Amino acid sequence: MTPVLVVAAAIVDDLDAPTTLLAARRRSPVSLAGRWEFPGGKVEPGETPEEAVHRELREELGVDVRLGAELVGPDDGAWVLTERYTMRLWRAVVVTGTPEPLVEHDELRTLPVGDWLSVPWLDADVRIVGALARSTAR
Repeated sequence: MTPVLVVAAAIVDDLDAPTTLLAARRRSPVSLAGRWEFPGGKVEPGETPEEAVHRELREELGVDVRLGAELVGPDDGAWVLTERYTMRLWRAVVVTGTPEPLVEHDELRTLPVGDWLSVPWLDADVRIVGALARSTAR
């Protein structure tokens, strides 16, 4: 079985020298509720991954973003989340709107650099947050 591709954004305040990262707390399902993640979702048929990121962020947070560099994962360029899902992730900055937890989430939190791992991320996202932090450390 080919894993389902999901896409997400690491929403930061600055693409070149980020000092904050937006985390989104899951509302459901029960097994994931209360855990934190990068906002995003599944790529729909006929969509490019980049188009899917933009659509998902409009639906989930009510924002338009400018995508920066992709955080290329160690698993054929992606990040294996589970046997069923792999993820691609881009850095992004909000260009229109103010992020609100509209659909999948019940809380958003802006985490300052150095505290990016201070919330209970989904297990599969922990290594991605660590890689993102390492890639932005200067």
